[in-house]
Amino acid sequence: MESMSALPGNGENEGMEHDVETNGFDGRNDGRNDDGSAGFGGLVAGADIPQGTVVLAATPIGNTGDASDRLKALLEHADIVAAEDTRRLYDLANRLGVHVNGRVVAYHDHNERDKADGLLDNVETGATVLVVSDAGMPTINDPGLAIVRRAIERNLPVTCAPGPSAVLDALCLSGLPTDRFCYEGFLPRKHAERMQHLRMLKSEPRTIVFYETLHRIADSMDDLLESFGPNRHMALCRELTKDYEQIRRGTIAEIHDSVVNDPPRGEMVLVIEGASDEEINANAPSVLSTEDLARLAIDKAQHEGLRIKEAITQVVAEHPLPDGSLPNRKQVYAAVLDIKAQ
Repeated sequence: MESMSALPGNGENEGMEHDVETNGFDGRNDGRNDDGSAGFGGLVAGADIPQGTVVLAATPIGNTGDASDRLKALLEHADIVAAEDTRRLYDLANRLGVHVNGRVVAYHDHNERDKADGLLDNVETGATVLVVSDAGMPTINDPGLAIVRRAIERNLPVTCAPGPSAVLDALCLSGLPTDRFCYEGFLPRKHAERMQHLRMLKSEPRTIVFYETLHRIADSMDDLLESFGPNRHMALCRELTKDYEQIRRGTIAEIHDSVVNDPPRGEMVLVIEGASDEEINANAPSVLSTEDLARLAIDKAQHEGLRIKEAITQVVAEHPLPDGSLPNRKQVYAAVLDIKAQ
């Protein structure tokens, strides 16, 4: 979990020098930047709540005890709370024992682009707009990116109140390398798209983090086994921070078997070991021309006694393109006919 830096005015940062860009903040506490717009300096109700600012706040991913004091203050004092699900917002507030005093608006995947500018109009007049998702940090596979982008374009302040993150929790608990990793969100729903995506990642050297659902975990583990092989290490992390938190660690084959024999429940994060140097070299895609693929298919059909269409299917599967997609079989077949006609 990220550490929380105190804002100016509480004494914790006295004497520290910063060389980073700060959206015009110059250490004053009057709530205005040099151009007169609202900035990080103006604090609401004596708490670390900047006026005239968009604040992305992380909410608990399971255990409400992980809610920060800053989140509670933001929920109480923000002028507007943009929530992914307003019912869940009020439920969280009740469990935290805080009262949401600001105006609450629904802000989710289907309306975030349309509502971003309206919310930012309020920021421009000095309002604090708090953005929260159902769990974890907004923008990380949750709404929030649209308002961040528009705030940047409109030169309006945006900041974070960091906190719980399923991605980072799972990564830390996996026992796999954490110095370099990539987050891939949810795997595609459809088998063909999922396989293409996994083929593209087969030579990825960094630790890979996925989200997956209860209903698709078995199919995804089948595809991981087929794509990455049985021996890479991984962790399946479920119900993080909750009473039934469980971390299954082992090879892909071992986790695959555990999913079959003891189907996991709840929300899951999959953490996969990155490719070794040997795997990267072995999996380096050789981009062959359509004519080269056609000649390979002809040779395979002759030496293995296959029909030409079967040979083409096998050759195409053995030579994926760099983006994980497969060469066009119809084009390879047409090239085969051209070669035979010569």
